[in-house]
Amino acid sequence: QCDLQGLWRNELGSNMTLSALDAAGTFSGSYHTAVAATNKKILVSPLQGTQQHPGTKRQPTFGFTVQWQFSDSATAFVGQCFVDHRGKETLETTWLLREEVPSRRDAWKATR
Repeated sequence: QCDLQGLWRNELGSNMTLSALDAAGTFSGSYHTAVAATNKKILVSPLQGTQQHPGTKRQPTFGFTVQWQFSDSATAFVGQCFVDHRGKETLETTWLLREEVPSRRDAWKATR
């Protein structure tokens, strides 16, 4: 069974720490990205998420959002936790980042 709680690192050097799931399958945590398109100091940022059907799936799906503390943007992640035959857990995710733009006319360039 895949357990999201704990410290996770990705191949780019970012770190994420997740709390234990509550009874409803929600969790919180923090994300410290190693990559950002900013000249500002990168700060640890809070996250909130949920896991699909907690406790009943071996390789569950999940989603969470990060509100970046060093920029006017937020990122939504969705993914699935996989467990290999040796018991190693891996998170596979896809993300969308939305940054603030000055007007609706600029909305086309606000999402990555």
